[in-house]
Amino acid sequence: MDCAHCAGEIEEGTKALSKVKSATVNLLKQQMEVVADSDVSVTELLKEITEITHKHEPDVEVSIVSEQQKEKENSTQKSEFQQGFQKTITRFGAGIVFFLGGVLLIKQNISFMPFIISYFVFGYDVLWRAIKNIKKGQVFDENFLMAISTIGAIFLGEMPEAVFVMLFYQIGETFQSYAVDRSRKSIAGLMDIRPDYANLVVGQQTQKVDPSEISVGDYIVVKAGEKIPLDGIVAEGSGELDTSALTGESLPVSISVGENVYSGSLNINGLLKIQVTKAFGESTVVKILEMVENATAKKSKTEQFITKFARIYTPFVVCAAVLLALIPPFVVGGSFTMWLSRALIFLVISCPCALVLSVPLGFFSGIGEASKNGILVKGSNYIHALKYADTVVFDKTGTLTKGVFDVVEINEANNYTKEMVLELAAKAEKNSNHPIALSILKQYEAKCGEITENVEQYQEIGGHGVCCKIEDKTVLAGNEKLMKQFSIDYIKHDGMGSIVYVAENGVFAGSVVVADTIKEGTKQAIQKLKAVGIKNTVMLTGDNQVTANQIAKELALEECHAELLPQNKVEILEKILKKENKNKVIFVGDGINDAPVLARADIGIAMGGIGSDAAIEAADIVIMNDDIAKIEQGIVIAKNTNRIVNQNIVFALGVKAVVLVLGAAGIATMWLAVFADVGVALIAILNSMRKKI
Repeated sequence: MDCAHCAGEIEEGTKALSKVKSATVNLLKQQMEVVADSDVSVTELLKEITEITHKHEPDVEVSIVSEQQKEKENSTQKSEFQQGFQKTITRFGAGIVFFLGGVLLIKQNISFMPFIISYFVFGYDVLWRAIKNIKKGQVFDENFLMAISTIGAIFLGEMPEAVFVMLFYQIGETFQSYAVDRSRKSIAGLMDIRPDYANLVVGQQTQKVDPSEISVGDYIVVKAGEKIPLDGIVAEGSGELDTSALTGESLPVSISVGENVYSGSLNINGLLKIQVTKAFGESTVVKILEMVENATAKKSKTEQFITKFARIYTPFVVCAAVLLALIPPFVVGGSFTMWLSRALIFLVISCPCALVLSVPLGFFSGIGEASKNGILVKGSNYIHALKYADTVVFDKTGTLTKGVFDVVEINEANNYTKEMVLELAAKAEKNSNHPIALSILKQYEAKCGEITENVEQYQEIGGHGVCCKIEDKTVLAGNEKLMKQFSIDYIKHDGMGSIVYVAENGVFAGSVVVADTIKEGTKQAIQKLKAVGIKNTVMLTGDNQVTANQIAKELALEECHAELLPQNKVEILEKILKKENKNKVIFVGDGINDAPVLARADIGIAMGGIGSDAAIEAADIVIMNDDIAKIEQGIVIAKNTNRIVNQNIVFALGVKAVVLVLGAAGIATMWLAVFADVGVALIAILNSMRKKI
């Protein structure tokens, strides 16, 4: 099925069934997901859905999908498309030969038979679908419009015009199939990253198996030129990976023992032995493919409007054409034949193909363009929303900054030495995974070796720090709030960086200053965002105010909110959302600890989605690497996509309105009517397929 309009009609018809809660057609996957009552008969439901489908698309097969079918469809899709293309060429060749024969025999008055054969070659399927649909009560569709207008033209003696209407209609259908297939491939090009097999290590041998058969903990071997089939850790070997299918970046990435690798990456050189860390169903490649495949299910407001518009528009123009044929002969004068001819021209002009094809294709193409650039958009509704974004709210750590901290200063107090302060801080932070804690631990272990002491009664106090027992001594390590909570008489540090204050048994020992650095290209990326219409840039961080202000100043951000607890970030975002009102607010975070804020924003963008389940689940848009410049690219693609869609709507409606008036006035011929229908549709389709960045 290639027709977006028919897909929408099938979706609406299925939703109207008594025991169906929801139905969503996914044109990319060629599937419809149906949620129904638990007591529904699957067999009966399938029968009803098949009947609805065949009202709109008689030749489409309907069945319940299985994994075996999916694999078969993926493997045969290319050959089926080639076979269909060959049949189309043969059909067009035969039809054109008979049409030219009719043209050559016009003067001999024996052109009727070649013309009628040519007409049926081009239009037999349209006529058959129209008859079947009329029997089923599905009258007002494009098949009916084409059939009635061309049959009327034949009765009026306009044989060449009737054949040409069918010919150009079939050209439009062929271009529609090609455009949908091309757009599908632009997104489904990602399908090439789906691995076909994995080399499972069995004893001293390797065995080719399906990736779904491999368990977590198994070892696989990936040779040069092969795709990595599952997520894992490199156990042996080193080399370079092409991760462009995941991140959109063409530069190879060097990997060695102990590093994480992700399914879908291509091993350029070297032999890798990898220990699998995720089952195939949970791997990065599957998560990405599922997200992209489902993107077309979330429709934009423009798509929803056009679907509803076409449902009202088609019956309206049919009624208008009937009135045009019946009333003017009695009111204005003129022959019934003349007004019938004008009514038939009116019908051809009014077919809504250009709108119902080009709008979904435009968004389809935009999602594909974004995916090629490593920007995964979960639906065309987010492409639509990005157009109205004027505020971007950033998390600091891991988004604007590298998230890699280094100890830059140690301050001692109350007879403690710097070494003692670092030791206490490292032991207290031993069980924490926070980047600041890891940097302190890394600094201590580099100087003194691994910590062997047991940490007891470890307690992580959200937004404050940690409290624990080390050798029967109570140790605190955290920010000013922690010192105040335990009434510690501390010495405040006002310098740049994140400050970890340390106390032992209620006595202030000193502080450790840890600094993060801004990512390369961040300043330029924010300037580019402002150039594409982002008026307000905001930073939220749990870091201290001095550090936050310094970073905000360096990056020329409009607002900065520091020393925030996780719940405070949501509260501030709520205030920004209220202030912006109609305009959209983007939140950008790393997708791991920002899930509540990502979910609450109008558009949640997760950075560095590769390998991060949290990023893919929580965000509306996922940037597959840590390049903040991709946000500006995404906004440009969204704005260009929306502009192209709007161009198509204005162009299609404008041309049709003008030619409809000309047709009703008797000025427009059937040839002009064909252009107003198929010509406009082709131009709109080609416009939808343009590059958007």
